[in-house]
Amino acid sequence: MKPINLEQEKKEILNRYRSLLRACSEKTSAKEKKDIRKAFNLAVDAHKDMRRKSGEPYIYHPIAVAHIAAKEIGLGKISIICALLHDVVEDTEYTLKDIENIFGKKVAKIIDGLTKIQDVFDKNVSLQAENFRKMLLTLSDDVRVILIKLADRLHNMRTLDSLSKQKQLKIASETLYLYAPLAHRLGLYPLKTELEDLGLKFTKAEVYKAIAEKLRETKEERRKYILKFSKPIKNKLKEENIKYTIQGRPKSIFSIRNKMVKKGVDFDNVFDKFAVRIIVDSKIEKEKSDCWKIYSIVTDFYKPNPDRLRDWISTPKENGYESLHTTVMGEDGKWVEVQIRSNRMDEIAEKGYAAHWKYKQNNKKESSLDNWIKKIRDLLENPSSNAVDFIDDFKLNLYSGEIYIFTPAGELKTLPKGATALDFAFEIHTDIGLKCMGIKVNGKLVSLSHILNSGDQVEVITSKKQRPRKDWLRFVVTSRAKSKIKSALKEDKKKIAIIGKEIAERKLKHLKIKITKKTETALIKHFGTGDSLELYFRFGTGAISNSEIKNFVNLKNRGWYQTIRNKFYGPPNIKNKNSEKIIVFNDDDEVLDYKLANCCNPIPGDMIFGFLTVVDGIKVHRFDCPNSIQLRSNYSYRILKGKWINKEEIDFIATINIKGIDSVGLMNKVTQIISNQMNVNIKSINISTDDGVFEGIITLKVHNVSFLKELTKKIQKIDNISSITRTYKHN
Repeated sequence: MKPINLEQEKKEILNRYRSLLRACSEKTSAKEKKDIRKAFNLAVDAHKDMRRKSGEPYIYHPIAVAHIAAKEIGLGKISIICALLHDVVEDTEYTLKDIENIFGKKVAKIIDGLTKIQDVFDKNVSLQAENFRKMLLTLSDDVRVILIKLADRLHNMRTLDSLSKQKQLKIASETLYLYAPLAHRLGLYPLKTELEDLGLKFTKAEVYKAIAEKLRETKEERRKYILKFSKPIKNKLKEENIKYTIQGRPKSIFSIRNKMVKKGVDFDNVFDKFAVRIIVDSKIEKEKSDCWKIYSIVTDFYKPNPDRLRDWISTPKENGYESLHTTVMGEDGKWVEVQIRSNRMDEIAEKGYAAHWKYKQNNKKESSLDNWIKKIRDLLENPSSNAVDFIDDFKLNLYSGEIYIFTPAGELKTLPKGATALDFAFEIHTDIGLKCMGIKVNGKLVSLSHILNSGDQVEVITSKKQRPRKDWLRFVVTSRAKSKIKSALKEDKKKIAIIGKEIAERKLKHLKIKITKKTETALIKHFGTGDSLELYFRFGTGAISNSEIKNFVNLKNRGWYQTIRNKFYGPPNIKNKNSEKIIVFNDDDEVLDYKLANCCNPIPGDMIFGFLTVVDGIKVHRFDCPNSIQLRSNYSYRILKGKWINKEEIDFIATINIKGIDSVGLMNKVTQIISNQMNVNIKSINISTDDGVFEGIITLKVHNVSFLKELTKKIQKIDNISSITRTYKHN
């Protein structure tokens, strides 16, 4: 450890203090600087024996927070004093009363708010929400509490390297979860961007490093491109005597990563990786016309994307943000985002709330930011509002695109909104997803299809015996989960198909037929499976019965005459394939009674939907039916999804009743045959024993009657099983 040089540290503290005074020199008078000096001296004295985890004097932190508040947010004397003193009451012997006596009630009130939220995330959820609520309650008096807290969080994020990995994850997760969206809401875009980037750096380090490296590699190329892009615009602006500044800036690492995830592309295929900002020096009454004039000049040189025009000048954002955004096609087919705004708009965009107050006197109309703060106050002052509900509502309003989910160890995972518990399991690891048997969300057992919310803590329960199921594809939303499930199902299918081929060879050999390439092709055509994998999978699961195999052999043995006849007239005694098609409804492929609508007469193969009538039950219409627009617009709540499927593809619900002599491992043997050997989903199971007699009622999803017979035969071979009875109905 390096020896501490106290003299050197004193010099550094003074240098940092002078830098702070330079940052606020325009906003503070000589008298105000004396008050800031008084706060600085008190903070130095209060923290004199304290050091940060990095080994640096603790006073570096409050000075840095005050510097961010002054320079990056644009706050004045009171905020700078509060930033310098924000940890004094929490960490030293000074009390709020001491602060009030020296600096007055306003400073004491703000520091009280900051002290209350110091440990927001260190307690249980209810207390955490209550503390967060207290923090926001101070909005009624002073928004500076939140602004200083954001400055405090930004400096903590900038110096996060010295903490343990676990603490880094915790603080970075909180930052992405609440602080970055809060900065966004208050219009502090530079802070929001840096908080997001640093949050990503400590939650997804490899992703962050890869994008940062790519940005470094392409920095010079981007600089040259922006100069070339800006040149004709600059010349025209000079011609028109428009006072302006042009800045080129790259997109943030966080937003580039979001585009990569959202669009499923790599870094090179994110097109608008940089933006050009044109700031016009304009009087408030001419701002709008000047911005649109510049837009006209830009689009004279470069073709705009009509879908990417954002006019926040005519209609500012809720947080007061005003700007005109367009994306244009530059040279070499590169998209460039162009932001056009006035000096006033730029200051509000950069410094948010603080700049908003500076310009408020010029605008008598109450701003949208004031309205937002008013809404928050109303919500907070509602006595019937529960604290936990409040924080949940607030989170939802802050962020809507992605959700942040925590593992039991506190690690953060990012998922798209609408993601399910099973999506989360696959996000952790493919094997955990494939073996996922159950999920606990916030300590409670939920279904795999349970939709997650930001802030949920999720635990995955796995089993070596679990295998992926086809119905999982109905509710997962992430491409990762879908592709892994499909891949695993295909692998399972292949394994069953290998066994199925052996079964097919054995059964056909019994009927004096050898499987050759020609026979295989004939089997595929006869059973309409499309390929050999599906054919042997059906043999493996028992979906093709012995009588169907005999039927195939009989047709084959009729020879060339029958083959030619079949070609022209269709095979004898076999119904037209369309007559074997039926309609199923909704995502669960429910078999329901229906009638075909006379207005469009749908036939198998047509795109269809069901309409729930008042008198005739479900009527099935074609998608392009003349009545479909009227039905969908006026009665959307009565529309059912519908599709044609082959009868043999329907899964049925069958309940079997098994009786026998109670013995150790009997039920395990039964479920092994059902789940492992026959690849069947068990929907429910109910077991009881009485005086040595065993009874099990098992509800299964099975393919057809032949398949169920095959299953019951295998179960009957188990020792001590005395009888199997069954009932059978549609799903």
